[in-house]
Amino acid sequence: MTEAIGFAAGALTTLAFVPQVVKTWRSRSTRDLSATMLSGFAVGLALWLVYGLARSSWPLVLTNAVTLWLVCFLLILKLRER
Repeated sequence: MTEAIGFAAGALTTLAFVPQVVKTWRSRSTRDLSATMLSGFAVGLALWLVYGLARSSWPLVLTNAVTLWLVCFLLILKLRER
């Protein structure tokens, strides 16, 4: 049951980030995104990923890996736009 709650929580927080990625991709503009926020968020997600690996917690590992990928994608777009 605990794993299911972890997967549900992770899936919802990851899916909540997808509309921002889609909007940025479609508009081809990252002007309104903060590189500082994206960088800090990416570091936090990477730490959660390491923590999940250390605890062998698949909900933490999988959902944070996917969200980290999405954030890095936006960060790359942001840095390319500069």
